[in-house]
Amino acid sequence: MADTATTLLTEALHDLEATADETALEAWRVAYLGRSGRLTALLRGLGALPAEERKAAGAAANETKGRLEEAFAARSQTVREAALAKLSGVAIDVTLPGRPLALGRYHPTTQIVREICGIFERMGFSVVEGPEVEWDYYNFEALNIPKDHPARDMWDTIWVSPEGPRAEKPMLMRTHTSPMQVRIMEGAEPPIRVIVPGRVYRYEATDATHESSFYQIEGLAVDEGIGLADLKGTLYEFARQMFGEERKVRFRCDYFPFVEPGVDMSIDCFNCNGKGCRTCKNSGWIEILGAGMVHPDVLRRAGYDPERYTGFAFGMGPERVAMLRYGIDDIRLFYSNDLRFLRQF
Repeated sequence: MADTATTLLTEALHDLEATADETALEAWRVAYLGRSGRLTALLRGLGALPAEERKAAGAAANETKGRLEEAFAARSQTVREAALAKLSGVAIDVTLPGRPLALGRYHPTTQIVREICGIFERMGFSVVEGPEVEWDYYNFEALNIPKDHPARDMWDTIWVSPEGPRAEKPMLMRTHTSPMQVRIMEGAEPPIRVIVPGRVYRYEATDATHESSFYQIEGLAVDEGIGLADLKGTLYEFARQMFGEERKVRFRCDYFPFVEPGVDMSIDCFNCNGKGCRTCKNSGWIEILGAGMVHPDVLRRAGYDPERYTGFAFGMGPERVAMLRYGIDDIRLFYSNDLRFLRQF
């Protein structure tokens, strides 16, 4: 047995010396040290030896195993270093760490939407979403905009139903997120505090300030005793967190069919601090959203008693907020897929 182990060691070392790459090394390991290898077969044969020979034969076999494992490790290192040496003359330095994979990031519109929603969530609002394909009833009728009402001219509608607004149940791509006001009130009892982000659609030509598809964020609060002061306080806190604690706000009367009274809210220009510049068109103020107290007819259609419940609603465009914050002068940049623009955010 000892002679067999010595012969095995000599042959194995000779074959190991002839290996020149990783494939040959693996083949050698399987042939000699693997489960079905020659050394394994030798060790399994120890049990058949007489007791007086078993100890010496086992010692010889274990010594052979140890020397082969050491030789294999040393040869593996030598083969690896030789392979690296061959690559040293090429342009790529294989010893350098690999280049990190480029990580994606949120689109600037998504970033602003999340930030706005986060501000209102901290004020107790819940975030909900609604359908982008909407019934005429929710998009117009339930919001105090009946058929042939002049207010419909404010929205350039993309109709889905074949006969357009003359269909029995007209369907359209929603022109604003306000339909969710009625949907939410129909399915819940006050108190209500919700913020509704989503994409809306308008059939209009695109330019630096208009897109046919863009985002809006709707807000709605309904409860007993809500007044205009609650609306002003909520939106002032939003402007302060979004644009800075030093911001001033201004409310002016405006018209929206589904609120009464209606207001628009502006912030003092953060570029000139209200002195007047190109950003604010020399007015010192920048309009950021429209709002108002929910019209009693809208509350009534949703099944609420307007004598008991009141509420406020507001809507804003996150792209416009991003344009104001970052000084972007063309809304089309958000959807041009130009990585030079997107990588700035």
